[in-house]
Amino acid sequence: MMKNIVTFLCFILLMSSCNLSKKEAIKINKSSIKQEINTLLNDWHLAATEANYNNYFSKMDSISVFIGTDATENWNKQQFEAFSKPYFDNGKAWDFKTLERNIYLNSEGNFAWFDELLNTWMGTCRGSGVLEKKDNSWAIKHYVLSVPIPNDDIQKVIAVKQEKDSIFLSSFKK
Repeated sequence: MMKNIVTFLCFILLMSSCNLSKKEAIKINKSSIKQEINTLLNDWHLAATEANYNNYFSKMDSISVFIGTDATENWNKQQFEAFSKPYFDNGKAWDFKTLERNIYLNSEGNFAWFDELLNTWMGTCRGSGVLEKKDNSWAIKHYVLSVPIPNDDIQKVIAVKQEKDSIFLSSFKK
């Protein structure tokens, strides 16, 4: 009986140590995953800077969405490719420099979301997005580019947007 108890306790101890090792491996893995995502996003922005159309769009999923700064800019990948192609063909797309980035992962490490602060030709912008890993490869599923507005200046921006917003919003009235 005592031998069975000792064997059982050894088994429990062994299983517990395996679980700790798995948790440590996940922590290391998450760090590695975040580095993969950083590299992909840095390469994506660099591809735009270098006007490398194929490299830029290869990082986006076939069903991805890109939301730009204008209220009308809600594009699927094909629409965004069509909008962007003339800029890339001209040899000058856009140049976004990352100032900071936060990356978050689901528990399985195959789904990520992020936000980034960017230095752009428009001044400071924010980007946020979602990525998914399929077949051992990450792809951008959704990206939103926005222009942050200082709280003290919001009334001026509202006044500037008022006319175009009223035209845009009229298309939503039933």
